Amino acid sequence: MQTSQKTNILTVRDVCKSFKKDRTQEMLVLKEINFTLNEGEIVALLGKSGSGKSTLLRIIAGLIRPSSGEIVYRGRPVLGPARNISMVFQHFALMPWLTVLQNVELGLEALGVPRDERRTRALKAIDTVGLDGFESALPKELSGGMCQRVGFARAIVVNPDVLLMDEPFSALDVLTADNLRSDLMDLWKDKKTNTNGIIFVTHNIEEAAALADRIIIFNSDPGTIRAELQVELKQPRDDQDQSFRKLVDDIYTLMTTSMTTGAELAGTKYKDIGIGYRLPDIEISELIGLLETVDAEGENGRMDLPELAESTHKDIDELFPLTEVLELMRFGNVSKGDIEINADGRRFVELDILERKKVFAHHLIAYVPLAKHIRRVLDERPGHRADEERFLRELEDHLSEDEAERVLRVAIDWGRYAEIFAYDYNSGSLSLENPS
Repeated sequence: MQTSQKTNILTVRDVCKSFKKDRTQEMLVLKEINFTLNEGEIVALLGKSGSGKSTLLRIIAGLIRPSSGEIVYRGRPVLGPARNISMVFQHFALMPWLTVLQNVELGLEALGVPRDERRTRALKAIDTVGLDGFESALPKELSGGMCQRVGFARAIVVNPDVLLMDEPFSALDVLTADNLRSDLMDLWKDKKTNTNGIIFVTHNIEEAAALADRIIIFNSDPGTIRAELQVELKQPRDDQDQSFRKLVDDIYTLMTTSMTTGAELAGTKYKDIGIGYRLPDIEISELIGLLETVDAEGENGRMDLPELAESTHKDIDELFPLTEVLELMRFGNVSKGDIEINADGRRFVELDILERKKVFAHHLIAYVPLAKHIRRVLDERPGHRADEERFLRELEDHLSEDEAERVLRVAIDWGRYAEIFAYDYNSGSLSLENPS
């Protein structure tokens, strides 16, 4: 929905957020976030998992405080849960022992609304979201889509001025999500609620393109605003329309072009990484599948990212970690919304299983410092063995304890595939018992 005169509802001003990693270290999650929400506007916060989008949404709702900066709602700073801001969560968050009606009434009860009034308002909200007849049902009796409708009813029953939604459709199957998105847009377009602005978090590019008037694209580690895109398409939007497909392609281009580094501008396509780099958590079979798809369906080893996402049925949280590994391993590169595999990538696809392992081992040691470091330590030790705790301690100089464990697990899985070292799960030791 567009308005001729934009009235500011909410301002996010210089927001930063850090969390304690341990006693001495902090992890910066959000850095200097600035944007506004205008009346009659839907804003999408788009980015990969870990970019701080959900954290920002909770800061806007007043559920957590920023480390610095502020949220200003209707001219006043948000210092705690704001009365006129409601939130729909990703995972329903229903009380399993309460009926649909009782779950919807919870917010009104917390506000001190009299029993008869909250019952009337809750019944109206339930009817508005299409759950009339299920007032006495318990959550266990409902499908996932119906549970999320209860979540929407609970959010709108308090007549929010601003509605916040944290990936509200991601836990649903495709058809249910499409249906619920359509119903939400009908409620918005027909002004069946008192909501004047919506901010929603998503990692689904097509969802952002379908719903939003403005899309704010986030970087990761820490979360910063990479780009902002005004959407001029009228509602309802046809996802097969040429203008819609161009919008999706533009978003992919913004998300990939913004990753350009000084090294790439100087003529080098790939970035160097350190031992503490957050290796994406993917399996080698997934990387092989990606390479095979681009090789088979692309033109001369090049493919449009939106087409690849559609062909592989992956959203950005699934696709971008794969393209990141593609670049890390020097099998190809991503730029301006396209993916291109190079000669090494095409050769890797064409080889048999054993030869693939050899090529992967070469690239892994050459381009992933953690794998190279593990292999070097094992080579130098007389018994060619080392405990995984040794490497965890080194990684914890760069990462949180949980993240260090995850990254080491990824490196071990890749190393075992490449047969550059062996790993004993029970003892937690790495060795060269069967080195290539």
